[in-house]
Amino acid sequence: MSETLSDITVELGVPAGLRGVPTTDVPETKKTFTSDQEVRWCPGCGDYAILAAVQGFLPELGLRRENIVFVSGIGCSSRFPYYLDTYGMHSIHGRAPAIATGLAVTRPDLSVWVVTGDGDALSIGGNHLIHALRRNVNLTILLFNNRIYGLTKGQYSPTSELGKITKSTPMGSLDAPFNPVSLALGAEATFVARTIDSDRAHLTAVLHAAAAHRGASLVEVYQNCNIFNDGAFDLLKSPETRDDMLIRLEHGQPIRFGADLDKGIRRDQVTGALEVCAGDDPAVIVHDAHAADSSQAFALSRLADPGTLARSPIGILRQVDRATYGDRMSEQLETAVGTQGPGDLAGLLAGSDPWTVG
Repeated sequence: MSETLSDITVELGVPAGLRGVPTTDVPETKKTFTSDQEVRWCPGCGDYAILAAVQGFLPELGLRRENIVFVSGIGCSSRFPYYLDTYGMHSIHGRAPAIATGLAVTRPDLSVWVVTGDGDALSIGGNHLIHALRRNVNLTILLFNNRIYGLTKGQYSPTSELGKITKSTPMGSLDAPFNPVSLALGAEATFVARTIDSDRAHLTAVLHAAAAHRGASLVEVYQNCNIFNDGAFDLLKSPETRDDMLIRLEHGQPIRFGADLDKGIRRDQVTGALEVCAGDDPAVIVHDAHAADSSQAFALSRLADPGTLARSPIGILRQVDRATYGDRMSEQLETAVGTQGPGDLAGLLAGSDPWTVG
């Protein structure tokens, strides 16, 4: 791929600044954010590429290490905090968004990240994830999706395709899988994106945009598990097929793909559904990541059929502004202090019109 990181960052519309978190004037390097812990993943795991990308771009944010926190749940991806020299916590299965919510709303000076997997986030942690997104908590959530349970040795996960044969589904999975991006859009997340572990420049640019967004950011990362689900995304990575299978989204640009951009996406005039058309068709739709209505982003997310990987859009599907949960909470606290007086907990609990029985 000939594009540079700066090219992709401009295409994705990465804003300057980061959440108002205190910055540092001391130059940082990848080594600054690399811990002394031995990295313990299976050789060839896609997690290595994601870790290298995160360690490499964190210095570019210009943040102090003590103002960055990585919170994880349980799973292969959840070893992430050990390998970063920042604050962090290897927490409870599926509960990382809840723990991170407490940090984000009480410590607005922190850049808070959640690292999770498709099993951790979408099974036992499903409710915690969707509520963090709908509340627009000021978090960056990295969801590693390898469509399998890796840490527990190869059971099917909430994103495994229908009919998937695993140790826990020897006759094939009966469950319809989640589409994490569709789920996030349905929860009204203000930033939703998808990228791939093996595309370093695209991955890093998407992470930059997610970190710069104020509010709940969810980034799904297609990640290969070469031990228990090897080749799950080969169609998206192989030079022979990727141009026809990947749709690279750029805000404000017509949605075209193919080696020569000879294919596009348009709406069927009868059903309104999205369909593939010729790249020069005047009906090719323009991607609008900033649209208040998320219906087109949702329709785009559904192009990634989990059974056949029909067409997978990558990039930022949605990026809109909305007040964060922490900001709204702070406004309520300021109002309460102004009404009841500073530190008057009893008055706050009693309210402005208490009454007594007896």
